[in-house]
Amino acid sequence: MAYTAAVITISDKGYRGEREDTSGPNLVKILTEKGFDVTYTAIVPDEAEMIQSELLKCADEKKIALVLTTGGTGFSPRDITPEAAMEVIQRLTPGIPEAMRAESMKITPKGCLSRSVAGIRARTLIITLPGSQKASAENILAVIDPVAHGLDMLYSEGSADCAK
Repeated sequence: MAYTAAVITISDKGYRGEREDTSGPNLVKILTEKGFDVTYTAIVPDEAEMIQSELLKCADEKKIALVLTTGGTGFSPRDITPEAAMEVIQRLTPGIPEAMRAESMKITPKGCLSRSVAGIRARTLIITLPGSQKASAENILAVIDPVAHGLDMLYSEGSADCAK
């Protein structure tokens, strides 16, 4: 089954047109290559209400299966994407960011600084990714195959066949 996806870039400078967004379009490319139908993209500033509004639009109105955010997961005082996402997530999926961090740690010890989160709202899986093109690609590629299986489970009528 081909699932729908959205990519939301969180960047003050990108929103104001002061910086070209390279991570968002690269994530769209990766998702498309993996068979996802990317039906929505957006760029918003590092403002909790705007981030939450986009996540709610994707999950509750557009019923998108997978929503990736890129940006706002660092240590800067404006980096509030994980906290904004946690306000709309109903069920945590801690294994996804754990796997991303583990893969990042193979590349750089700074991977332990990731504050990425993931979780489910209704039938939408939300994953927050770093803002750099390189790190966001490395992170999503570390988990995209298991994520597809997770979506199979999320969209099953009972339980997906996990024994395969």
